[in-house]
Amino acid sequence: MAEGVQGVRGIEAFIAGMPKAELHVHHVGSASPRVVAELAARHAGRSKVPVDPQALAEYFTFTDFAHFIEVYLSVVDLVRDAEDVRALTYGVAQDMARQNIRYAELTVTPYSSVSRGIPDVAFMEAIEDARLSAEKDLGIVLRWCFDIPGEAGLASAEETARLALDLAPDGLVSFGLGGPEIGVPRPQFKPYFDRARAAGLHSVPHAGESTGPETVWDAIRVLGAERIGHGTQSVKDPALVDYLGEHRIPLEVCPTSNLATRVVERIEDHPVRQMVDAGLVVTVNSDDPPMFGTDLNTEYAVAAKLLGLDEAGIAALARNAVEASFLDAAGKHRLTGEIDAYLAGWPTA
Repeated sequence: MAEGVQGVRGIEAFIAGMPKAELHVHHVGSASPRVVAELAARHAGRSKVPVDPQALAEYFTFTDFAHFIEVYLSVVDLVRDAEDVRALTYGVAQDMARQNIRYAELTVTPYSSVSRGIPDVAFMEAIEDARLSAEKDLGIVLRWCFDIPGEAGLASAEETARLALDLAPDGLVSFGLGGPEIGVPRPQFKPYFDRARAAGLHSVPHAGESTGPETVWDAIRVLGAERIGHGTQSVKDPALVDYLGEHRIPLEVCPTSNLATRVVERIEDHPVRQMVDAGLVVTVNSDDPPMFGTDLNTEYAVAAKLLGLDEAGIAALARNAVEASFLDAAGKHRLTGEIDAYLAGWPTA
């Protein structure tokens, strides 16, 4: 028993020190309880979000995916000005750096902030200032995915496209689609993805999370998806699994998120094992970590347990994320080299 516990601790220590990249993590959804509580206190009386960080744990307990969206939007409402945006963004970078995350693509929903009154240029300046400061101070490279909040309809898609194409910050690399999938068909967003892709942005919509494989097909065939956000239900369609494997379309897998939003009933039921066994490109991500009581290190530990991985297997997952990222070739080579060197230097006895 003692040896088994020591082995678990060894894996967790290995994960904690390993250089990592993260590809599916939401900007506002990554705000730590400390930051959320500070924002709630700053805007006291205008929000139902608890000021007490401990009370946030109960507040962040979700009954289903729709309830999660409701709570998520209540936190979005706390971000009222550019100062809030800058503080939140830099705080997220600090939390990531503490986990040895070297590179991250944050999913940002500018429509949610701009529609609440934050000037668009001020919003862009705030995230960019935080990004550049984080790279200088913390050594973490951040890039942005601007995503359409599907629940807000085509008006939000038009505005997100405008913000992405007319006011594109230097850190912007991709265009996405988030929010609920049920009742929000993917094909209606095709014109906006066409424009974004024509402008050189990568396509990374959410699909196959709370709906079936058909939304993944739509993401690929209609929206030109280069990676799939979640893709949890893909395993239900053998033809889709074959296509994802043949075309090496990576899946941004978020195990604890899927459990918290009741996409899977038990963590043991998560289809990540089927994905890996089918030869799919799987990356590990935290989605909205504080809201789900997790972080990227924890998600790697969960994946390691579900997949029965040793240190070499965990490092292989980390390399998947780097290769599936939109980091430039030199950056990929450098970060992959860091992972390889870390694994080579890890004691085996």
